[in-house]
Amino acid sequence: MKIILSSNSPRRRQLLAGLDLDFEVKVLPGIDESYPDDLSPEQVPQYIAVEKAQPYLPSLADDELLITADTVVVLGNEILGKPADAAEACRMLRMLSGKTHQVITGVCLTTRAEQRKFAVTSHVSFKEFTDEEINYYVEHYRPFDKAGAYGIQEWIGYIGVTGLSGSYFNVMGFPVQRIYQEITDMFGPLHHS
Repeated sequence: MKIILSSNSPRRRQLLAGLDLDFEVKVLPGIDESYPDDLSPEQVPQYIAVEKAQPYLPSLADDELLITADTVVVLGNEILGKPADAAEACRMLRMLSGKTHQVITGVCLTTRAEQRKFAVTSHVSFKEFTDEEINYYVEHYRPFDKAGAYGIQEWIGYIGVTGLSGSYFNVMGFPVQRIYQEITDMFGPLHHS
């Protein structure tokens, strides 16, 4: 199978490359990331991952596997998406400060024959941040392309994460272990000695 990753995220590209699979990146413009209000937080990233796959369906070849993904940060029952600006990023980090939240990545694996979707959840605990720490991070790292306004692999993760349950890579936005498992289930062993 030829693998196509539909993602602008350098982190997703890096993590998929870590599975030692050949793939190409193809991103179609204008993907709608809105979702119906009645979905549970776990359903939202799966829904968006499926929506991201739709524009590719007409041009997908028989031997191609398309991977689409979406990550959300959930605190209580509130979904934190990508912050619009620095003020919203600071507000999100203040909300997450001193608490445990969930990071849920929805993944959709699409071939001409079938479509599989699943979600993986990790729990992340943060220390109490000072306003100085929040301002420093937002100013220097500008986390506007990241759900919940942070990247665990950046400075804020180094100083802030006090606990993690589940997949670390899932928090980066790509649950590679589960993706490897699902692709293996679909196509059999991926690496032959």
